[in-house]
Amino acid sequence: MLGVLDAAAKTTYTYWTFNGKVPGPMLRARVGDTIEITLKNAKSSAMIHNVDLHAVWGQGGGAAATNVAPGEEKSFVFKALNPGLYVYHCATPVIPQHISSGMYGLILIEPEGGLPKVDKEFYVMQGDMYADGAGAEKEFNLDKMLAEQPTHVVMNGSAAALAGNPMKAKVGDDIRIFFGVGGPNLTSAFHAIGTIWDKVYPEGALSEKDVHRNVQTTVVPPGGATMVEFKARVPAKYILVDHALGRLMKGNVAIIVAEGAPVPDVFREGKLK
Repeated sequence: MLGVLDAAAKTTYTYWTFNGKVPGPMLRARVGDTIEITLKNAKSSAMIHNVDLHAVWGQGGGAAATNVAPGEEKSFVFKALNPGLYVYHCATPVIPQHISSGMYGLILIEPEGGLPKVDKEFYVMQGDMYADGAGAEKEFNLDKMLAEQPTHVVMNGSAAALAGNPMKAKVGDDIRIFFGVGGPNLTSAFHAIGTIWDKVYPEGALSEKDVHRNVQTTVVPPGGATMVEFKARVPAKYILVDHALGRLMKGNVAIIVAEGAPVPDVFREGKLK
């Protein structure tokens, strides 16, 4: 699938995707559920693909059961045994090329009773891309990938994709972000400019006993995830970044716009009177 890599630079890239999107669809179930996964590879595809879900107990996380050549379709069934937020990705060689090109997503296994309700939920994933070459259409660069020198570090598939089209909320909303790192190589120092995470569920563990509170920046490794929550206490553009801030220049930024009346007791311009 040819898609926009960087709208500002007017460049494109041939993505490999699940369901035509980067990241792939967010899957959501509850511990104890029995889940059927079906993977179909388009006839027009030039590659074999599969899917490895980190939430699965089974060979290759399902990858061995879903090796599909162009035009094929395969399925498997698994029981969700462990609550948590997990990454899934293609695991066909060259695995990091498939991941870097967009074949990753998240699967949420909610605990018994489900997650507490919030006002807004957002799905955000970081990926590092190795898209090089002359001209407007960039191609995958294997040497840069092996050297771990990405040309782009993006959220939701392309440079500043969630900045030009920001997520929306209101002052007072309780906000939950499902955040994962597809990789294939970089660890994220996930940070929001203008707020503090009220709750962080480190490494995607969803037990309340695992919660960290009042966190400025949380570390998420490639192939890992976290769930964070905060209340939008003031109107602002809350800017999501990897605090390895050189990556900001490579497209790593997303924005949540919280609209509403000022809250001067929490924040106001000027001096104390």
